[in-house]
Amino acid sequence: MTKQDFIDAVVARADDAGIELTKKDAASIVDDLFDVVSKQVAEGDRFSYPGFGTFTKKHRKARKGQNPRTGEPLQIPASNTVNFKPAPKLKDRVN
Repeated sequence: MTKQDFIDAVVARADDAGIELTKKDAASIVDDLFDVVSKQVAEGDRFSYPGFGTFTKKHRKARKGQNPRTGEPLQIPASNTVNFKPAPKLKDRVN
């Protein structure tokens, strides 16, 4: 699903609920939603949405790696990444 597909789905759901929502307004809401979630996770806090899952910031330690092309060892620096743990309800829906 692309961003535009997602926006179209939000507009369709609003329509089904009898709410008039333009694509421009829906796009703004979607952008704001993901902005809030990403800022929350970037600050090190967790973002949890019941029935969907939890996003957390995860620190990855520096580690040794290997260049797959040449085989020479290299040092991979420490970094932060995003971890997602799906809620049981989402897991059941996927299976």
